[in-house]
Amino acid sequence: MDMLTVLPSNFGYAIFTYLYSWIMLGYLAVKVGGARKKFDVKYPTMYSDTHQVFNCIQRAHQNTLEVYAQWLVFQTIAALVYPLSAAVLGAIWVTSRFSYAWGYYTGDPSKRMYGAYGYIGFFGVIFLSISVALQLLRVY
Repeated sequence: MDMLTVLPSNFGYAIFTYLYSWIMLGYLAVKVGGARKKFDVKYPTMYSDTHQVFNCIQRAHQNTLEVYAQWLVFQTIAALVYPLSAAVLGAIWVTSRFSYAWGYYTGDPSKRMYGAYGYIGFFGVIFLSISVALQLLRVY
């Protein structure tokens, strides 16, 4: 069976969202690498005792990684039935991670909330995943 006949026709949009998320993760990782050099924080040290800005840059990346696997699962489940909606919600979430990071990079952790709109995308794909589960169980 050919995968292209199994996946919904608009699943390509979801794939572009995954690629966009890969770019976002790479960007956050590069920013941490640059901050390590700038603030002289050697591996394997995760956080600095003296450089709050480094900690904020590191934390923006770390927090994104903490939720990324969950987002991937829900994004995929949602995209199997609602590919276009999932792609839009996924793009909102990925874009919000840039806003979150840029706010955090200021050194003021409260500014990370500039990315709070990402909850629309994150919870959106969770709700779509619940809908998929209910459809599979033929609950409605």
